[in-house]
Amino acid sequence: MTDIDDAEEYEVAVVGGGPAGLQAALYTARLGHDTVVVDRGGGRAAMMLDTHNVVGVTEDVSGNEFLGTGREQIQSYGADIHQGFVSEATRLDDGRFRLVADDTAFVADRVVLGMGFNDERPDPPVPRTGKGLHYCLHCDAYMFIDRPVFVMGAGESAAHVAMIMLNFTDEVDLLLRGEDPQWSDETDEQLRAHPVDVVEEEIASMTKSDNGWLESFEFEDGVVRQYRGGFPMYGSKYNTDLAEQLGCEINDDGTVPVDDDGETSAEGVYAVGDLTPGHNQVPVAMGKGAQAGLAIHYELREFPRSLDEIREGGDVSPDEVPGLGDRIHAAADEYEEARAPPIEPDAEPAADD
Repeated sequence: MTDIDDAEEYEVAVVGGGPAGLQAALYTARLGHDTVVVDRGGGRAAMMLDTHNVVGVTEDVSGNEFLGTGREQIQSYGADIHQGFVSEATRLDDGRFRLVADDTAFVADRVVLGMGFNDERPDPPVPRTGKGLHYCLHCDAYMFIDRPVFVMGAGESAAHVAMIMLNFTDEVDLLLRGEDPQWSDETDEQLRAHPVDVVEEEIASMTKSDNGWLESFEFEDGVVRQYRGGFPMYGSKYNTDLAEQLGCEINDDGTVPVDDDGETSAEGVYAVGDLTPGHNQVPVAMGKGAQAGLAIHYELREFPRSLDEIREGGDVSPDEVPGLGDRIHAAADEYEEARAPPIEPDAEPAADD
């Protein structure tokens, strides 16, 4: 275990380098707080072949490109990126937090958890994620307008997503893959009132086009059904180990409940993005990250100092300002927009002719 004396000290430590974590770090860094993002790599956003529903980001930008730009942004403002897996998180006696990622330790005043969740993947044969297998209904339903689509699963969510997809196409199959339906009698009645074809047989094989997109499944009864793609609905595993170590409350569904600012039930610990309840969308995650970053700034900023502090400790000394983290201060020296033109001495008055 790494000794605390060897730990890197920050005001803010963000665990997880997805859209939510990077957005939180962008805000805390630009607002003057020494910030580190500890990210093991990967994640749901990194798997995106294309980026959808993000204003200002075109469809041809991959998830890795999107996240790479975000990392470059926050580093340019003085935040640090550390690649590693955080396995330990504890609260110190002084109220700060100690994180251990592999052989590196960090101590921070505030912690932001943005580790998200892992989708439960269906058994093969299935196409590659993004080329016929899609996990985000709100992101990807648009590409299935008037196209044949499948929904995989035997639970309530699968039945409801199959009915939702009728808003986009009249060719929707619900693939049970040999499982018995687990949805309620009310849902069964509702589903059977919609033109959704429930396919009970397991998939035997699949056919893909030259570019890797799914073309069709063959089922064990010999029937071949063509699809543009579809949505597996087998649930999610939320990455809550660190939240549990820090004493955060966990909801029954595995999400971490937070207040309007993103703070968990553990003071000083924030959770953002897919780890929290709500829509699992890149723009939503970014909004949650921004809100948490702003809230942390209001808590940590040095000034204005309160009247109670001034009355007890005296006026603010000129030596105490600006109230910036050292890393942020150093990075700002290189930030072109922050460079004021040199102040020229008063020119000598022109001599009279």
